[in-house]
Amino acid sequence: MTDLLAKAHTAGARTEQGRRAGPDATNKTRPDGSAPVARGTRRRLGPGRALPFGRLIGPVLLVAVWWAASASGHLDPRILSSPATVLSTAADLLSTGRLQDNVLISLQRAGLGLFFGVTAGVVLAVAAGLSRSGEYLLDGPLQIKRAIPSLAMLPLLILWLGIGEQMKVTVIALGVAVNMYINTYASLTGIDSRYVELAEGLDLGRAQFIRKVVVPGSLPGFFVGLRLGVTSSWLGLIVVEQINATSGIGYMMFQAQQYAQSDVIIVGLVAYGIFGFASDAAVRAIERKVLSWRRTLAG
Repeated sequence: MTDLLAKAHTAGARTEQGRRAGPDATNKTRPDGSAPVARGTRRRLGPGRALPFGRLIGPVLLVAVWWAASASGHLDPRILSSPATVLSTAADLLSTGRLQDNVLISLQRAGLGLFFGVTAGVVLAVAAGLSRSGEYLLDGPLQIKRAIPSLAMLPLLILWLGIGEQMKVTVIALGVAVNMYINTYASLTGIDSRYVELAEGLDLGRAQFIRKVVVPGSLPGFFVGLRLGVTSSWLGLIVVEQINATSGIGYMMFQAQQYAQSDVIIVGLVAYGIFGFASDAAVRAIERKVLSWRRTLAG
């Protein structure tokens, strides 16, 4: 990064000298023998300008390919139902209220797990990131927990909590909390020590230090953890809803599996996908708004 800044500074100085020397000086061959870049032109190295709703292009193309393969007969409906059949099944499930009821229960589980997981992860990250004693006590066990998948703890959690809602929410919260802790803690400990020294030189109090240094410095890592946490909540939900559940999207899919109803299964998968995509897009929008002061490749 330092080399790039030095090169940019040198290039800017040469450009300024060329402007002062006139048009003939700017057209001379470079010292390395390469052809000069015309004045006013610049190579584009970034990903380019963002398109509104550009992230929908991939899903729309995927559905178009699926629809074309089904319409042309290349896709066996016994293996994967056509989009038209899935839409018809979704309409039937909506008319009976079965889909809405299961969706609401799944959203409640995912929302509770996400809330408790985000809260626990951020609190643990702050405690470990701002205190040596907190780091020594918390970071080791949480790094060990990161190596143990939350789903591997299902037998123990079922033994402790049973098979009710408490177990399901706990599994989701554990996965979310680890993602939040890892990313927020890394962002906290990655704050430049010069800012800490500056805060000490200005004699800032603890609350001012957290508000003016810690919070802005940790927000990028927090949002990375939040995006991963949202994804983790949906992954955990898919699993726990197929373990002795009596409601939810996963339960609806498990019941459809018993009767070989692939269209109902795909409706459930599409519902999971829509909620996952929409929640990630919402976090992205909040991140762009909160971190509007940053200039990144994402735009």
